[in-house]
Amino acid sequence: MAAERSRCYKVSEITKCIKDYLEGEYFSIQIEGEVSGFKPSSSGHFYFTLKDTSAAISAVLFSRSVKNAGYLPKDGDLVIVTGYLTVYAKSGNYQVVCNYIEKAGQGDIFAELEKRKQRLAAEGLFDEARKRPIPAFPRRIGVVTSPSGAAIRDILRVLKRRNNTIDLVILPAPVQGDEAAPVIAAQIRRANMFRMCDVLLVSRGGGAPEDLLPFSDEEVVRAVAASDIPTISAVGHEIDVVLSDFAADLRAPTPSAAAEVVSRESENVISRILECSQSIKNEMLARLDRASLVMKNCSKDNLKRSMEGFLDDLHQRLDDEKDDLIRGTRDILKETRHSLELASGSLKASSPETILKRGYAAVYNRSSDRYAGSAASIKAGDRLKITFWDGTAAAVAEKKGEEV
Repeated sequence: MAAERSRCYKVSEITKCIKDYLEGEYFSIQIEGEVSGFKPSSSGHFYFTLKDTSAAISAVLFSRSVKNAGYLPKDGDLVIVTGYLTVYAKSGNYQVVCNYIEKAGQGDIFAELEKRKQRLAAEGLFDEARKRPIPAFPRRIGVVTSPSGAAIRDILRVLKRRNNTIDLVILPAPVQGDEAAPVIAAQIRRANMFRMCDVLLVSRGGGAPEDLLPFSDEEVVRAVAASDIPTISAVGHEIDVVLSDFAADLRAPTPSAAAEVVSRESENVISRILECSQSIKNEMLARLDRASLVMKNCSKDNLKRSMEGFLDDLHQRLDDEKDDLIRGTRDILKETRHSLELASGSLKASSPETILKRGYAAVYNRSSDRYAGSAASIKAGDRLKITFWDGTAAAVAEKKGEEV
């Protein structure tokens, strides 16, 4: 005979057990850690992470406690929070609910970055005298970034709008994690080795302070400082600062701003060329108007041929536009039809009839005149109507619950 199996818990039951234990054992606790990802929600609560060198814990400061919380920290602050441990049942994550926060100093990460900054600055890597101007008319731009990240999309969008004649070379690299810094530094050196561009952008989108750490890595900072190609550091948002910003020839507040810098002068020149082009066009049109007065005696055949050629061109362009419109409409209809088929299949899969065909049945309690949602709603002797997918059956409850 098989050994008796131990009790099997539901997820909600075991989560409640853990929640009750944590809240009972740690109803009042102080935790020291470095703040990361501190951000408010639309409801007035503040969510963040407490970290040390080897672990992290989620934390929340609810709006009801903000007034008496002591102070609101910022990323990198070393704090001591007072509160209690609990479990957020929906995700199964444990967290500390803060009632009070006091500052304990500066976090290890930020302290280490400040030491590194001072040391590299003492070596002269950040001196303004060594910084070079960014080329006014770059023909080719190199970008060290993730090819699937938001930064490259922002850069491409700006260049397409301002000057799509500039060549772009993407040097792919991870932009966060332990493996990111060596690859970023290697791509910077590779761009210089083969002189791949006229200006080099080292870039990524925004993120938590720890996500931006590769761009403060010493190897990356030294690669930026040693670059023969003028460099622009464009990491995160305007408020984000990394050590590469100080080593680069120029710091841009965002990737989009960096793209605007390298395309600004070219855009002005192109705008001037377009103005001159329009001026020449207007002058030519004026001369043609004067010439037309001289050509009043031109033959009708020449005028007819000219007009026919003009109209033929218009007719052909109209046919092309019509074909494009038809193809576009067909593509839209095809996509719409596919979406409707998917929606129809989803609705059919969740219909009551489909559910019943899987072997389920709906039980209607005639005695209480309502559908039976659980065994507890049925008592012995109740008259039941059982609905299957292909018909109904009548029954009478004899026993229920543990009596069966």
